[in-house]
Amino acid sequence: MRFIVRFFFAVLLPSVVIAEEKEKDFSSIFGHGINLGNALEAPEEGQWGVTLEEGYFDLIREAGFQHVRVPIRWSAHAAREIPYTINPEFFMRVDWVLDNATQRDLAVILNVHHYEELYSDPEGHHGRFLGLWRQIAPRYADRPQTVAFELLNEPHGSLTNEKWNPILAEALDVVRDSNPDRFVIVGGGNYNNWRELDSLVPPDDDHLVATFHYYEPYEFTHQGAEWGGPDLQKHLGRTWTGEEDQARDVREAFDRSVEWAEEKKIPLYLGEFGVYSKADMDSRVTWTRFVREEAEAREIPWAYWEFCSGFGIYHAGEKRWREGLKNALIPTAH
Repeated sequence: MRFIVRFFFAVLLPSVVIAEEKEKDFSSIFGHGINLGNALEAPEEGQWGVTLEEGYFDLIREAGFQHVRVPIRWSAHAAREIPYTINPEFFMRVDWVLDNATQRDLAVILNVHHYEELYSDPEGHHGRFLGLWRQIAPRYADRPQTVAFELLNEPHGSLTNEKWNPILAEALDVVRDSNPDRFVIVGGGNYNNWRELDSLVPPDDDHLVATFHYYEPYEFTHQGAEWGGPDLQKHLGRTWTGEEDQARDVREAFDRSVEWAEEKKIPLYLGEFGVYSKADMDSRVTWTRFVREEAEAREIPWAYWEFCSGFGIYHAGEKRWREGLKNALIPTAH
């Protein structure tokens, strides 16, 4: 009987089987990861206090992470005129990141991050955005399938969902010209907010993954953030204990995201979550552990924001882990 049921599903419901297998493949490869934030996403590497070092990849792998997400501000290193040539030296720096990660069996997600001009002027930078991917995608076409592309981090501003959906479809076509089977990650507007998944129109593609970010409640996770203005300073001292109403908000967000993904038959990826350093450590650890557990309970692969800066789990200056945060993410780490 068990064989007959499995045969029925495999033969008569192939789309369900394919969707489940696709999700399994992405989840098993990428699993749990960490963002290499504030490095290549800065206007110039080092400008925001982080310069990537070879030893970081050893630390990340030894801690038990499976992948690194690499935020990259390509727009700061590309010409303004057609064909929008990316600086060869910058390309080599990204190559170096890929080499160091893959040599340590870390999967990698490369994205386009902080393309501020595209957010404010989608029409004016539409062509340049596609021009970036016409260079990035072919350069890495021979890399293993453990390297994934994320088309654009956190669309927002004037780049509304209505404008973003057709642009992402064009960008995906550009990538598919040279990378027909690579995992490609896309997310909705308003900074990849989970609520915007309903407005995302994912093209029909067997290797597409949908991402969302989770930083709620924002007044807690970003309390005291210097770039957030006086409003966030007002929330200094806010705690998070996991009481029932707090837990319910997280579960509702994740359940609704999963419902959308199941309807669309597309795997999910939690690309960012974290708490800024101005919150108390007990609250940071409690929130981080709870969000990670809720993601894993739904088999959603994730990447914490981030390695060694304001949200970081590693103190680069003192060359030590923040053990509470590390153990909240990788409980079996030693």
